[in-house]
Amino acid sequence: MKQFFLTMLGVFAGLVAFFVVLPVVALIFFAMAAGASKPSTPAHTVLELDLRSGLTDQTPTNPFAAFSGPSLSVVQVVDVLAQATADDNVKVLLLRAPEAGMTPASADEVRQAIARFRAAGKTVIAHSQGFMPVGAVMSSYMVASSADQLWLQNTANFQAVGLAADSVFLGRAFQKYGVKADFEQRYEYKNAVNEYTQSDFTAPHREAMLAWMGSIYDSAVANVARDRKTTPEALKAVIEAGPYSADQALSLKLVDKIGQVEEAEAAAKEKAGKNAKIVKFGEYASLKGTRTTSGSGSAKSAIAIVGGEGAIMTGRGSNDSPFGGGTMIRSDDTAKAIYQAIEDKDVKAIVFRVSSPGGSPEASEQVLAAVRAAKAAGKPVVVSMGAYAASGGYWISSEADWIVAQPSTLTGSIGVFGGKFVLADALGRFGVDMRGLSVGGDYADAFSPVQGFDQGQRAAFAASMDRIYEEFVARVAKGRKLPVERVREIAKGRVWTGAQAHGLGLVDQLGGLEEAVAKARELAKIPADESVRFKRFPQPQSPWEAIATAFGASGQAADAMVKVGQVMGDPAAQAMLNRVEIDRMRNRGAVVLADQPAF
Repeated sequence: MKQFFLTMLGVFAGLVAFFVVLPVVALIFFAMAAGASKPSTPAHTVLELDLRSGLTDQTPTNPFAAFSGPSLSVVQVVDVLAQATADDNVKVLLLRAPEAGMTPASADEVRQAIARFRAAGKTVIAHSQGFMPVGAVMSSYMVASSADQLWLQNTANFQAVGLAADSVFLGRAFQKYGVKADFEQRYEYKNAVNEYTQSDFTAPHREAMLAWMGSIYDSAVANVARDRKTTPEALKAVIEAGPYSADQALSLKLVDKIGQVEEAEAAAKEKAGKNAKIVKFGEYASLKGTRTTSGSGSAKSAIAIVGGEGAIMTGRGSNDSPFGGGTMIRSDDTAKAIYQAIEDKDVKAIVFRVSSPGGSPEASEQVLAAVRAAKAAGKPVVVSMGAYAASGGYWISSEADWIVAQPSTLTGSIGVFGGKFVLADALGRFGVDMRGLSVGGDYADAFSPVQGFDQGQRAAFAASMDRIYEEFVARVAKGRKLPVERVREIAKGRVWTGAQAHGLGLVDQLGGLEEAVAKARELAKIPADESVRFKRFPQPQSPWEAIATAFGASGQAADAMVKVGQVMGDPAAQAMLNRVEIDRMRNRGAVVLADQPAF
């Protein structure tokens, strides 16, 4: 009994420490940081941008989100580099290139930001410890090649020789163990469901994947060739004959220097000038804060930046835990953010940053309705597509006034799928008997895992798939001003790159967030000599708000707080939880979701 009470006392003390002491300490830390005077940038600054830990697309609104994954986002890199470009004290950018692949569209946007930095007469020096055949490594090499000087460590290997993507198929395993994947898809290119129903690529699946992979690869090769002053044909001939050692890469002019990162740092400091200092990107970002204006002169008008990243789901509040970064687009929250921008009299236009593979059609329609409301209120909406804006991600973008995407953005996937897993036979092999009962209409047990759809249920479910597909096509036709028959030709669930989508009329312009902001300014008729303010929706939470949210009446919040210690700082665990949530959504009916490739 004594041991029991000691154990309970220990548990109680641990809970007090976690729920009370830790938040208080965190609040004190943020209060001290907010109250401290911010030092100025050193006169000869080398700004170091380390991309080896990966990038999210957008910066979470939760101030504690850095505990749960990559602390840098594409949007933040673009934002901070824009400030560094205008900062006379920043002379050189030192880029630490990742060894594995970057998400192609993210690499496009980072490269463009680096190009603007160089166009201001500043120097970029990149260092790599090797380019490994993991993921879209050509995208990493593309970013590194945008530097004035590319260093490669002497023991490193150069293995950026192409692009590979893998797909896992569970069809044979499900058949072997008695699991039936009972799904409908619209149409043959809607391959997100193929992992459950097939054992290999179908012909349409293979065709679409090879097409967008080729588009991404060709785009990266063209960019590298331009930056390294050669031709795409000559570059392909060299890299595809690899891999190479560091010395071979140097002799083939794939890199400029061989050496350790310390040598690259010394070269950067020498270029920056006497008494140069290296400032980490995160430190500089904290020093400068979020960019609030663009242009010169007074800032009378504002452009709203509305963020949306992750699978699209109904509801609100993905950030109950103060340590959760949140990687879902919750329809209530995103629609509310757009309506807040509509009601803000200073906001003249909205830039909607979308990075999503899709999700619930109901949630997607709720967000699209808010986009329509903004347009009806006279506020132009420009979509800036990130890594993905496919299926539901395209649904919520389709009726914007203007769509901007990177050449390597994965978009389109205009289609729908849905269904269920029938598990009774599989469980029966382990002595588990599953039985079902229902009252009411025949469709009441349509999504029971006990048996497959009967004839009537399948007909009803197929009709709902057809209806959602036609609604999707109609929205695209209306928003893109295309004939319905033309949309049907390019839909069928097929994924396109931004470059391909641009040629098809699904995207208006190739570029990133900066180009989207420029277009929003143009559509809002903001004079070129007038500065604009950026207002972000939803607005970032203060530490007080984040903890107040976490300690509300939500039981889910308390549960998340208990679990946070298990996943905090582990991106793989976070990704697994997100995947579980997406799979749960897939098993609840219709889904407008695109397959995310495993680069």
